Formats: sequence, structure tokens, C-alpha cells
Amino acid sequence: MVEFKGYALTDPSAWSTLSVVNYQPKTFEDDDVELAITHCGVCGSDVHTLSQGWGSTGTLPLVVGHEIVGIVTQVGANVQEFKVGQRVGVGAQIGSCYKCKRCKNNNENYCADGMIDTYNAYYPDGVFAQGGYSTAIRANQLFVFAIPEAIESKDAASMFCAGLTVYSPLRRNGCGPGKKVGVMGIGGLGHYAVLFAAAMGAEVYAFTHSEAKLEDAKKMGATHVISTHSNDFYKPYLGELDIFISTIDVFRPDRPLKTYMSMLDVHGKFINRAFLGGSHIGSKDDCNAMLKLAAEKGVKPWVQELPMSQAKEAVEK
Repeated sequence: MVEFKGYALTDPSAWSTLSVVNYQPKTFEDDDVELAITHCGVCGSDVHTLSQGWGSTGTLPLVVGHEIVGIVTQVGANVQEFKVGQRVGVGAQIGSCYKCKRCKNNNENYCADGMIDTYNAYYPDGVFAQGGYSTAIRANQLFVFAIPEAIESKDAASMFCAGLTVYSPLRRNGCGPGKKVGVMGIGGLGHYAVLFAAAMGAEVYAFTHSEAKLEDAKKMGATHVISTHSNDFYKPYLGELDIFISTIDVFRPDRPLKTYMSMLDVHGKFINRAFLGGSHIGSKDDCNAMLKLAAEKGVKPWVQELPMSQAKEAVEK
């Protein structure tokens, strides 16, 4: 039996101490692509899963990671889009039912009948899905993305979750020239929202509670940067925004949702982060459009590279 190797959670009481383990990969099928992993981003989901922040992970050992870049080593008989030796990416979803209305209409990321997360999930045949802190991964071709040459692997990795999670709602809700786009929270997702909204030609308003991030937001392409420390921070922008992307987990009692909604124009759209159901990653069509834009406009996330042997330091940071 073929085995892959990865850095896994084995003891929930020491959540950031990952042990190298061998594990059974996905059963290789005719629509699958196998890749040797070269890069994997660290997502907030990884930390929540490792630290049991979303409840017990259940099955152990568990390899997390779903912002994956690698080189194709094997393709199934039905795969025409990808070739051995090609550089590709895999994101936070690795399977769906492939048959429902959503899957057939470029909405496979909303599949209600057979969605499979990239890790901490089960394939239909019972094999446990392990993620990208590993040597290799197998994925159905629908969830594999060709990376343009203009994008470096270290920059592409986090695009497959953090980047796509904000790019998709921007694209689907009409972000572009003439639009005013607000971004709340300038972290992993938020900095991508600023980068992509600016690249799409929108006028970007960045809202942050961290004074230290105001200048960073300008460097990322925000036209307006607003500190939310003042109780009246929102008043100059009442009714101004066409789209508002929120990347924060919770609303403080003194900053209720209506505070942010008041800054939207008539029929403006407020989109919260994927984990609250506002938008869930993005489809393959969304991802290909995102990569095309990033390559054409030179969108580069602010990244810090570490070798996989320093996974403990990465997830703790």
C-alpha cells in the first residue's frame, strides 16, 4: 500500500507540536491528480483545528494544511487539463458530489450533497483526508488549479484559501471600477481583500482596529484607511459603500453589525467571512479568474516563508 508522510497532530494537549507520521492517501481514481507538495500556507483554520478551537478533532493522527502548491507527479485516465511536471495548487475543498445542480453550475464550493474538506474529513470509501503539511496529496481534478508562471509558489499558496475566500465574493458581487469597497479587518483574509479589490479597479476603504496597520493598508492599495477606535468612525461614510467585506469573527457590543451596515449605499452588499456562511471559498472558475488577475496585475500577498520542519513555530505565530 502506498503511504504519504506528513507533520501531524498526535497529542491535542500539545497542539503545536507536530510529529512526522506515515498515512494512507486518498484512493487514486481516474479523475485524480497527485502532486508532490513544495509549499503550504498556514490558515487560521489549521490553528482552530489543531488547538481544538472548533471542538475535538476526533481522528488522529491529523495532518492539516489546505493552501497547497506542488508539482504534478501522476494524473488519472480522465485528466486532460494537467500534465506531469506542471505546477498546481489545491485549496480548502477536495471533493464534492459532482452531480448536483450546484456542482454543474460552477458552484461546487457550495455542494450540499457531498462536500469533502481537504483535511479532517472522510472520502466515500472511508479513507481519512489528510492535508498539506505533507509530502504529497491527491485531489479530484475539479479541485486542482493551474498556477500562472508569473505567480511565485510562495505567493500562490495562500491564494487557494485566504485569497479565494475574499476574491470570490468580490467578483460575484460586482467589484470593479466605479465601486467603493470597504474591508473590515486587515489580517490574512483582509489584506487579500484590499489587494484584490484594488487590482480590480475599485476604490478601497480599509477599516482596522490596529493603528499599526493603517500605513500597511495604504501600501496594499487602500485609498482610504480608517481607524475604528473612535466611536464615530463610521459617520463620515454613511451610505458610501457598494460592497463591504468583513473578515472579523465577532462584532463587539460597542460595534454592532448595524454600525457597518450603515455605511452601505442602497442595495449595497455586506459579505462576512466564510466560516459564518456569507461566502465559502470559491469555485474553480473563480480560482482561475483570481490567478489570471494576480498574474496580470502582479498581486503579491505579504508572506513569511518557513521550512516545514518549523511547523510548530508557524502555527504558533
